[in-house]
Amino acid sequence: METKDYKDFMKGTTTAGIICSDGVVMGADSRATMDTFIASSEAKKVYKIDSNVAMTVAGAVGDAQALIRIMKAQNEIYKMNEGKSLSPKSATSLLSIILQENKMVPFYVQLMVGGVDGENSRLYTIDALGGYTEESRIASTGSGSPVALGYLENIYRKTITTKEAIKDIAKALSIAMKRDSATGDTITIAVITEGSYKEYSGKELEKILSAK
Repeated sequence: METKDYKDFMKGTTTAGIICSDGVVMGADSRATMDTFIASSEAKKVYKIDSNVAMTVAGAVGDAQALIRIMKAQNEIYKMNEGKSLSPKSATSLLSIILQENKMVPFYVQLMVGGVDGENSRLYTIDALGGYTEESRIASTGSGSPVALGYLENIYRKTITTKEAIKDIAKALSIAMKRDSATGDTITIAVITEGSYKEYSGKELEKILSAK
C-alpha cells in the first residue's frame, strides 16, 4: 500500500482569525477536496467548544472530527470538576499534548484555537505534531492561507472590533477562494466575545456583509 506524504493531506481549506479589541473572530470556507476532486461543498470547519472557545480545522476530515469530539468531552469533564470552561490556552495545551503523543501516527490536521479568557482575547495556531504559536494579531491556516494573510496584514489595526472583523475575515476568505482551487463554496464565521459565541453563515452573513 502506498504511503501518502504529509503534504498530500494538507491541500485544502482556508481558515482565518483576528484578535479584536472586544474578542476574536474566526472563519473558514466549506469546500472539502480529494486531490483535484471537490468531495463536498458543505464541510464544517468552524466548531464551538464552549461559549468562550472555538476551533477551526484544516486537513483530514476524520482526524479533525475525532479531535473535536475529544475536546468537547474534555471540556465537559473540566467543567464538572472545575465549574468553568477550558480557557483558550488550556484547550491549546491539551491539543498540543494529544498531537505530540500521537506523532508516530499523526493526526493530519492544522488547527486554530481562539477565544476569550476574562478580558483577554487569545488566538493560537497548532501544527499536526503539537507545536503551537500564540498569535498577537492575525492567523490563517490551510492551502489558501498565504493569500488570506496578505490581505489581513494590510487591514489589521489594534482598534478593530468584532463587528468590523466579520467583514474583513469574509473578505480574506473570498480572496483566497479566487486564487486557491481547494478553497471555495460558502463561508462560516464565529464571533467570540466575553460570555458570548455566535456563528454567521448563509443569508445571515450576507445581510451583515451588505450592511453599510
